Parts: sequence; C-alpha cells; structure tokens
Amino acid sequence: MPVENDFLENMKYAAILMLCAAALGVCAAEPVKSMNTETNQTELATFAGGCFWCTEAVFERLPGVKSVTSGYCGGHLENPDYKSVTSSTTGHAEAIQIAFDPAKISYAKLLEVFWQAHDPTTLNRQGADVGTQYRSSVFYHNDTQKAAAEKSKVEAQKNFSKPIVTEIAPLTKFYKAEGYHQDYFRNNPDAGYCRVVIKPKLDKLEKVLGKEEPK
Repeated sequence: MPVENDFLENMKYAAILMLCAAALGVCAAEPVKSMNTETNQTELATFAGGCFWCTEAVFERLPGVKSVTSGYCGGHLENPDYKSVTSSTTGHAEAIQIAFDPAKISYAKLLEVFWQAHDPTTLNRQGADVGTQYRSSVFYHNDTQKAAAEKSKVEAQKNFSKPIVTEIAPLTKFYKAEGYHQDYFRNNPDAGYCRVVIKPKLDKLEKVLGKEEPK
C-alpha cells in the first residue's frame, strides 16, 4: 500500500507540473500589454537670440517645454568652450536647444515667442552684448521646421519697422555649454545681470504673451 500511495502521489505531482508548463506556454504566447497608453512625444528646437542666459530663462517658463539647454552652434570649431566662443572667432552663436511636447506647445508658438524675446533687427548684437556669437538665428532640424521658420519670419516682420536680420540655417551640431551656464537665471536670480537684464525681459514678455507660470 505505501508503494501504491507513493505512485499515486508521483502521478499527481507530474500532472501538476504538466498543467503549470501548459499555463506558462499560454502566457508566453501572449504579449504583455502596457497599462500606460499615453504617448510621450518630444521634439527639439534650436534658437540663438543673444546671451543664452536670457533666452534660456524665457523658454523655460513656457508650458509644454520639457527642458532648455544652453550651448553653442553654427560655427566651425569642434568642442568650443565659452572663452573661445566669446572671442568671436569660432563662428558659433550662443544658442539654446529646447525639448518640447508638440501636443502641448507647437513649434510655431515657440517661434512666436522667439521673435518677441529679442530684437531680430540688430546684426550681431543684443543690447550691450556685441559680437557674432550674439547673432539672431533659427537652426532648423528638418524641412518642416525650415518652412515654418521662413513663414514665421515673414509674419513677424509686420511687427518691426526695421528689416529682420535673423539667419535661418540648418543645424549641424549643438555643443552643450559648461555646467555653470545651465539654468543660470534659476540658480542666480540675485546676480546683477539677472536683475538688470533678464528679469525685466521676463516681465515684459509676460505682459505681451500673457502671464506664463514657470514649470
């Protein structure tokens, strides 16, 4: 009898193993479906409009903008740094690269803010900042952005008495600036440049565009 009981127990155990294996096979055949059906798109825009401390602070405040990175682009020197760019010999402009959600803010809206965030009629200059590194530029990432920038430039010209001198050029390579340049206004709100130049610019834009709450 003990032998018979052991045999029956072994048979039951084998049957359970077979059922488990079959169940696992069924589960493996069906792909796992994610419960999160929300899409999370990100596109990039790259602008130059004077000192990147200013332009970064402006675009960081816009809903739909995920991040803004200060850097250099449009020149011929590989791996430029701040000192070389400010010498006006590298061809690079102080620029920002914006990561944004196109479902929340459009590229056209970013361009609209761009035209109002600086003076696009002054060549290689924004206020007291003078040099080719402070030029006004739209660096497009694709043909769709190029067409949008050209159209937006024509529309923006209606708001300026002087000709817009902003260049519209393809983005070749964007170099991230040194760490202390990133989030400069947020990290240094009491610095002289921030209080005298950036804060008044933000206040003016709030009146023009409507008050935008920072992210």
